[in-house]
Amino acid sequence: MAGIAGILQSGEAFKVDQMLKSISHRGEYGKDIFETENATIGIVWSQHEDESVKELTRKLVFRDGPGDGHSVEVARKNNHWEITRDELGVAPLYTAFNNGGIFTFASEVKALLPFSDNISEMPPGYTLTAGGLKQNFKLEQRAHFVADDPDVIATRLRAILNSAIKKRITSNTIGSWLSGGLDSSTIAALARPYVDTLHTFAGGLKDAPDLKFAKQVADYIGSDHHEVIITLESMLSILPDVIYQLESFDALLVRSSIINLSVAYAASEHVSEVFSGEGGDELFAGYEYLKSLPLSKLDAELIDITGALHNTALQRVDRSASAFGTTAHVIFADPEVFEYALQIPVELKLNNGIEKWILRKAMTGLLPESILTRTKSKFWEGAGVGTLIAGYASEKITDADFIAERSLKNGWLLNSKEELLYYRIFKEHFGEPGNLSWMGRSRVTVHS
Repeated sequence: MAGIAGILQSGEAFKVDQMLKSISHRGEYGKDIFETENATIGIVWSQHEDESVKELTRKLVFRDGPGDGHSVEVARKNNHWEITRDELGVAPLYTAFNNGGIFTFASEVKALLPFSDNISEMPPGYTLTAGGLKQNFKLEQRAHFVADDPDVIATRLRAILNSAIKKRITSNTIGSWLSGGLDSSTIAALARPYVDTLHTFAGGLKDAPDLKFAKQVADYIGSDHHEVIITLESMLSILPDVIYQLESFDALLVRSSIINLSVAYAASEHVSEVFSGEGGDELFAGYEYLKSLPLSKLDAELIDITGALHNTALQRVDRSASAFGTTAHVIFADPEVFEYALQIPVELKLNNGIEKWILRKAMTGLLPESILTRTKSKFWEGAGVGTLIAGYASEKITDADFIAERSLKNGWLLNSKEELLYYRIFKEHFGEPGNLSWMGRSRVTVHS
């Protein structure tokens, strides 16, 4: 996606240019900086975004993201600047007051760190105006369907997913990240009829389960399939870039991003836009631990984990795609899709111990039976990276070093030697910021 950076003060073109240079990977085709009476705002963009970016900036509207509920937008309204972030936080934005006390913002934290150590994440579903933050959207339980037959709900769900996919396709060729799990397979299968060529991309260690299942899906739907084979050596070689792009040392997030960034690079060699299956597990109860919860508490838990996507999994998707100037379309985060999902009774999401039951029903006949019945595995588990990199960290970091270094200045405790390995690299890139409130942490942690 594109990248934006700004300072709400005129005459700051040099500083904004420096900010844009730090996020130039988000779009190396075009760059422009606009100065107004009380603001200096810059944007970088990729070739596939050129027409839409230029059309918007002529109106002094700056957008990071493709729209349709997947964007941050900065615009002049009612004689002042307003910043709006999409409902679930697909597009990122961070804010700070610089050393002169002037408000600044950018698509990534690295653009703000030279100016401030007190950075905040703009919350999803909010607009920032001259009067402060205003909530536009509240993620909460919607009234459930009670009369509709499950067949009717499944059919409608498929139609809504189709619509969300179709409106994001603007050419005859597009890509799709494909792990071989139900979510990414659903999106790839539904997208296939709308394009002449669908490129699918899977990654993992040799013989990893994801590679096998992704190949089954690709053969079934007739996509042009690409595999990225990962080794411990290749993981370690790209780890510094992964952490720099991701802006996190969270163990589970980094693990997944190693694969995601590798696959995103491969995709960028063929396409400028990709589909991602992120969000399906949160909306449709895909995680194993959810089966242990009473149904009466499941709705609240799904709301909770969906609301945490913006600075965890959706951050991984954004940084992986944007590292190479590509755009990732997160179909399950489409407003029409998640609004419909929130109305589906939990009994149809977790049915007789089968997770994502209603989504499986919606995709019956469109995917191989092996995919429709495949149980959930985390991105890094299916790709086979977990034990390898955790073992490497255990060998490289002593027990004494872990005890000495695991306590951070802000009070956080690192949960494993693996996380300490990542934190050391994080500090090399970004120093030791005292305030890390903008950083998300996975709820389930990796322990050594």
